Amino acid sequence: MSNKEKRAPPALIIIGMAGSGKTTLLQRLNAYLHGKEQPPYTLNLDPAVSELPYTPNIDIRDTVDYKEVMKQYNMGPNGGILTALNLFTTKFDQVVELMEKRADQISHVLVDTPGQIEIFTWSASGAIITEAIASSHPAVVLYVIDTPRCNNPATFMSNMLYACSILYKTRLPFLLVFNKTDVQSHDFAVEWMTDFEAFQRDVHERDDTYMASLTGSMSLMLEEFYNCLNIVGVSAVTGEGIDALFAQVDKCVEEYEKEYRPEMERLKKEKEERLAEEKKRNVERLLSDLTLDA
Repeated sequence: MSNKEKRAPPALIIIGMAGSGKTTLLQRLNAYLHGKEQPPYTLNLDPAVSELPYTPNIDIRDTVDYKEVMKQYNMGPNGGILTALNLFTTKFDQVVELMEKRADQISHVLVDTPGQIEIFTWSASGAIITEAIASSHPAVVLYVIDTPRCNNPATFMSNMLYACSILYKTRLPFLLVFNKTDVQSHDFAVEWMTDFEAFQRDVHERDDTYMASLTGSMSLMLEEFYNCLNIVGVSAVTGEGIDALFAQVDKCVEEYEKEYRPEMERLKKEKEERLAEEKKRNVERLLSDLTLDA
């Protein structure tokens, strides 16, 4: 591994449902690291946010005006945000270059994603950005959950299914961040994830409909998913649990280096070999055509 790769700071890609507290959490992480004199590099990828509680190093709003995009292409808000993100992605190689230039001056890269989770997680631009970051930095996905909202088993299961899909789509180390623990502890969620019978009991005590039966069945399917998760409870407002969060991030970075980086390098090598083979075939075809013409 080169010195440059050794110096690359971990990148935390913060994803979560609207209202889960992603931006507030990023502001808390930013303040925490500055307090330790370990300044991070912050990216805002949400073109629709009106105000931010932190000053990003790179802000998509400086490059693309999503309201103008809406007007120009006759789109609604979600279409405008998606198109703005697509336009920004065309220049993301420049963003990576800026991050790499500052690699020896920063401790972490903090990435704030759009409030509409599906715009980032299921778009081509979101995949390109995630892959670009993960190819140059040890990347960790922080999936932020609104803990008080999740005390309903059906809502909890919806969050877990979404988290599961993102984990398998990004193929990166994954940290479940139960936010707003100052309002409600995340202990109930940990119990539900580690004790199937406790979850089933609470599901049927609160509801006895088809949805309850479906929710209970899905929790059994997710047992393997739960076993490979890193979990932490935090309060972005009070700062409670931030030390534990960074301890989990360090664990995820080790996981990236041992498991994810070799896999990414293998896939990259396979892609390069396919391209080289395709190029070779094209050259041979061209030479064959030239021979026939002669």
